[in-house]
Amino acid sequence: MTSQTIDTTGPGDGASSASSDQPPATGLRGHPWLTLLTVAVGVMMVALDGTIVAIANPAIQADLKASFADVQWITNGYFLALAVALITAGKLGDRFGHRQTFLIGVVGFAAASGAIGLSNSIGAVVIFRVLQGLFGALLMPAALGLLRATFPAEKLNMAIGIWGMVIGASTAGGPILGGVLVEHVNWQSVFFINVPVGVLALVLGVLILLDHRAENAPRSFDILGIALLSAAMFCLVWALIKAPTWGWGDGLTWTFIAVSLVGFVLFAVWETKVKEPLIPLALFRSVALSAGVVLMVLMAIAFMGGLFFVTFYLQNVHGMSPIDAGLHLLPLTGMMIVGSPLAGAMITKLGPRVPLAGGMASVAIAMFGMSTLETDTGSAVMSLWFALLGLGLAPVMVGATEVIVGNAPMELSGVAGGLQQAAMQIGGSLGTAVLGAVMASKVDGDLAANWKDAGLPALPPDQLDQASEAVQVGVAPVAKGTPEAIVAKITDVAHDTFISGMSLASLVAAGVAVVAVFVALLTKRGENAEAGAGVGHI
Repeated sequence: MTSQTIDTTGPGDGASSASSDQPPATGLRGHPWLTLLTVAVGVMMVALDGTIVAIANPAIQADLKASFADVQWITNGYFLALAVALITAGKLGDRFGHRQTFLIGVVGFAAASGAIGLSNSIGAVVIFRVLQGLFGALLMPAALGLLRATFPAEKLNMAIGIWGMVIGASTAGGPILGGVLVEHVNWQSVFFINVPVGVLALVLGVLILLDHRAENAPRSFDILGIALLSAAMFCLVWALIKAPTWGWGDGLTWTFIAVSLVGFVLFAVWETKVKEPLIPLALFRSVALSAGVVLMVLMAIAFMGGLFFVTFYLQNVHGMSPIDAGLHLLPLTGMMIVGSPLAGAMITKLGPRVPLAGGMASVAIAMFGMSTLETDTGSAVMSLWFALLGLGLAPVMVGATEVIVGNAPMELSGVAGGLQQAAMQIGGSLGTAVLGAVMASKVDGDLAANWKDAGLPALPPDQLDQASEAVQVGVAPVAKGTPEAIVAKITDVAHDTFISGMSLASLVAAGVAVVAVFVALLTKRGENAEAGAGVGHI
């Protein structure tokens, strides 16, 4: 078989080769802004579930008697499934049409959400979270593919800006909605809410979405490529998730990492030989596209990893109710809602380089500020850092998406959308795993000494391990019947130790964001954006 060459050098030929073979939009069906509304409703479910569960984690942990590792798996299982399946799902959209894959994703995601609400064991919750991730993987790149095909180049950035606003608002607003539901209903309602939203997205999708397909869309499947890439990504993320339990020096950790690297190499070699590869490697000849993918990973590591600990900080250290914790994150939500469409307009005018670099610089400053939080830090100071974080995230969410999708040919818009989302989900999983390891290591290293310095009786190794696990989520390991004076000492030790771990994790996240500033300087405006649709109502 011969290798396939993809032209990513400019918009001229790409536009002609990517023309749609579908009829022009008429009436409601295919209307660009109604298409945006429809995909936004579906995408909202997936983005919301990335963070809404964070605020419910303490309630799930208590109700189902789950361990810290179990709680991590509620998040990691979701991100892992998304990360492994997104690129393949994007290819399915390119092959069979993004409308079909979007609708299947909506139905499956809503059904899996309902099943989680009916679950009464932590194992069932994790299994259905994985299914949520798989169906979400069908939905997310399809949404971007539909936008790319529906909007012409001069409107695409604004559309992606609004799309990014929905994702940003849903991601950041998850803790607020989750807080209301957990406090006034129950943790199951966090998942049940997706059912009516899914029904609405399905009805809108059936009535409005028009299936656009490029004339030279792929006609076959790279089955071996799918298997190699999925295995490589799974082994990598699995190793990073399990490393805190196995240990970073353990042979099993490095075995999975080595298998992952071998898988990526074999995948890359195979992609040069197959006629219709899963990911044509010529895509990465575009430095801007490659930089956009890396930027999404780094942004998600800093954002998702940091947010995981903030929810425990607000609830378990400050003693806030779930709804109060969510409301304290409102500055983050608000700045992302306001900033995303503004970022789209700014990127259209200036190009992505300056807004992206400035956004990641703001993220770095915000994460550094969050490393200075203490047990008695006031709401005003917290709000400042949360607002700065939202302000920085908005242009990155919008700009990196445009860089990746706009620099890919139209017939690969699904794969490009899958790359964009896979980068974000892998980054989120890596952020939770790596920063979780940083937190665990710091707590394990400091707890015994802090316990001793407080004048508390030494704990045997097994009890110390149990205490460390509790402290990692900001909980004081207090046994029943403990005198109040001792309870106060244990609580101070637990919270101080948790804060030291969260501070170190935040500093690591800030360092990641600084690296991302330099990566952002390699981006540029999408060269193939003109390959989008020029038909329909604008």
